[in-house]
Amino acid sequence: MKKHLLLLPLLAAFVTGCPSNSLKTASSGDKPDILHAALDTTVPPGDDFFTYANGTWLKNNPIPASESNMGIGKKVQDEVYARLRQTSIEAAGANAAAGSNQQKIGDFWAVGLDSAKADKLGATPIKPELDRIAAMKTVAEVPGVIAHEIPLGVRALIGPRVGQDDKNSDKMVLYLRQSGLGLPNRDYYFNTDSRTKNIRAEYLKHVANTFKLLGQDSTTAQANAAKVMALETTLAKSSRKLEALRDPYANYHKMSIAQLNKLTPGIDWKTWLGQMEFTNVDTVIVGQPEFYQTVGQLLKTKPVDDWKAYLTWQVARTFAPTLSRQFVDENFHFYDTVLRGATAIRPRWKRVLDMQENALGDALGQLFVKEYFKPEAKARYDTLVKNVVASFAEHIKKVDWMSAPTKTVALEKLHKITPKVGYPNKWKDYSNLKIDRSSLAENVMRANRWQFNYQQNKLGKPVDRTEWNMTPQTYNAYYSGSNNEIVLPAAAFAIPGLLDADADDALVYGYAGASTIGHELTHGFDDHGSQYDAHGNLHEWWSKDDRKRFNQRVDGIVKQFNGYTLLDSLHINGKATAGENIADLGGIVIGLDAFKKTKQYKEGKKINGLTPVQRYFLGYALGWQMHVRDESLASQLLTDVHSPAQYRVNGPMADVPAFYEAFGIKPGQKLYRPDSTRVVIW
Repeated sequence: MKKHLLLLPLLAAFVTGCPSNSLKTASSGDKPDILHAALDTTVPPGDDFFTYANGTWLKNNPIPASESNMGIGKKVQDEVYARLRQTSIEAAGANAAAGSNQQKIGDFWAVGLDSAKADKLGATPIKPELDRIAAMKTVAEVPGVIAHEIPLGVRALIGPRVGQDDKNSDKMVLYLRQSGLGLPNRDYYFNTDSRTKNIRAEYLKHVANTFKLLGQDSTTAQANAAKVMALETTLAKSSRKLEALRDPYANYHKMSIAQLNKLTPGIDWKTWLGQMEFTNVDTVIVGQPEFYQTVGQLLKTKPVDDWKAYLTWQVARTFAPTLSRQFVDENFHFYDTVLRGATAIRPRWKRVLDMQENALGDALGQLFVKEYFKPEAKARYDTLVKNVVASFAEHIKKVDWMSAPTKTVALEKLHKITPKVGYPNKWKDYSNLKIDRSSLAENVMRANRWQFNYQQNKLGKPVDRTEWNMTPQTYNAYYSGSNNEIVLPAAAFAIPGLLDADADDALVYGYAGASTIGHELTHGFDDHGSQYDAHGNLHEWWSKDDRKRFNQRVDGIVKQFNGYTLLDSLHINGKATAGENIADLGGIVIGLDAFKKTKQYKEGKKINGLTPVQRYFLGYALGWQMHVRDESLASQLLTDVHSPAQYRVNGPMADVPAFYEAFGIKPGQKLYRPDSTRVVIW
């Protein structure tokens, strides 16, 4: 499955108020107008529309010390935290039936909040795993230990994953992807700028400090940290860059077990996979063969002590947030302060809720939608999806660069996209997951093992196309190429602090219709998603000439975003972010034409001096209402396929003629692009 995610901070929200079945229009100034209140009118919209749209809000909402960013997602996250916290407190005190979801939520919460117990236990919860690693005598034992750790959630050396076969979406297969790094990606090991060099130095200190917390003396800890860095650097050399990972054909290499053994001499993959309980596997899909060649070489050349250091580190860093305060603080210092710029740790209860979401997301989701997302809300957004799909169909029919035969297939694919709105019809069954009050770390391990088994059990079984891969309380959305579906959790439509009745159509169509629904639909036709057909198979359904003309337009948006400079000398990676940038631009133009069919647009009445089309564009900008610390922004530019929020607004707006018309954009203004350079795709 290929997910294309909106970059939305922390991942949960809810729809406020009591939605009706139709999109209501605010008609007077007596209702709250969050769009007008957020404006910074000292900034010309033609110079920086992002700041014009959001500037006052950004000034009034500084980034908290505990966060690396602040935005609309944080606001709705806080509202959700409050509700999930209350749900968890009630569950912890309910004396619920053993094995019930309520018991599991309550016990996870209770032991998670017990910091005194965590401090007393120290590293004891992970001692069995550390002892297993320390007991290794030879390198021959390394694969077996890795096979034990991976199901617990440890990213140790290899990356097995069960998913739909890209070229046969009706079949679940085993993928092997590059993995095993402690830094965010390969570039952190090799970039020579001062910022990245400092991060590498801090990483070495962090690894050594973690070893000291495990009881190693300073000399041993530093030596082991050097071993970890050397091994990871070798893995990084064979790891692909961010943009290279987006080519589905280049990352698809189907192999028999015999062929995989030949690729990695010395590794017995049948045995190794069997140790992870991947039985009866005759073929695998290797994403990056050169990475696994390096894995094979390392397992022949690195001494067992190097593997002990590496695996000890991987286990410790995975579970550090669940252990005593010393481990938590050390982990926070590097991964949150050094990498992302946060200066204070988030409250423990919020961190526990995040872990609980990962462990029991569907159990929380059932309670969430029952309380906060009514059937009327689902009906409302089902209708909005239909309207945006209809607009996209009109755009496909009208584009001048696509031939009639390809348009026919494109329309077939569009109309076969399955929209999943709000919440799933069936929920995950956690009856086999044990959660108790022994320790937070053990609960997390068991939950990770449960999730691993859940995915593992899909092998050889029919694909469940009804499944969701996000919970309804997640403030995000995705398109799956293999399922040819858009998944829109209830929280994706949230507008913090605003009742639905007070949200005019322009705001809703910009915020939900463009930046979420239209965005995800367009992913089915971006540079990546367009390579999958209506049935979810990796298959070229375009004519050569159509693909060539499409790629010329993609090259235009790549060049446009490559040209943006941030933090003095850093650039957006136009190739890596192309899919998201295409989806943003597509969402805006598709959502706008859907909005033009509404009563509000046709009447043309202003609200607080803003025309309906101006409010539509401001509604889109509301979706990216956030600012980010420099450290986090620098990390995003290296690791994320999404452009920074400011450029997800200013970038596509500079290509949309209706934006120029709505705000009177003229030559000489910073966002102005001549007609000949504006990117037009959908």
